[in-house]
Amino acid sequence: MTGSVTISKPTKTAMQSGRANATRWLLEYDPADAQEADPLMGWAGSRDTNRQLMLWFDSKDEAVAYAVRKSLDYRVEEPHDRVIKPKTYAENFAFRRVS
Repeated sequence: MTGSVTISKPTKTAMQSGRANATRWLLEYDPADAQEADPLMGWAGSRDTNRQLMLWFDSKDEAVAYAVRKSLDYRVEEPHDRVIKPKTYAENFAFRRVS
């Protein structure tokens, strides 16, 4: 199996309130074929079955080791760090606050 893959740490979905499942890394194959519309139903389809494959790993190093072991060209997308500005309840009523 040769091809190129993307290794990333996906963000949490809008349906999640916690950060519990945001620790795993995802390896996805990049599309090899273009999608084409089915003439009868209009559904998008492709002959590339690797597009459906999503592999989950506990760490970035495990995902990279898998890609190297399978001789895949890989690209790592580093996650953006979440910036939380701490504030107090009193800041809701501060004079410097612009409404």
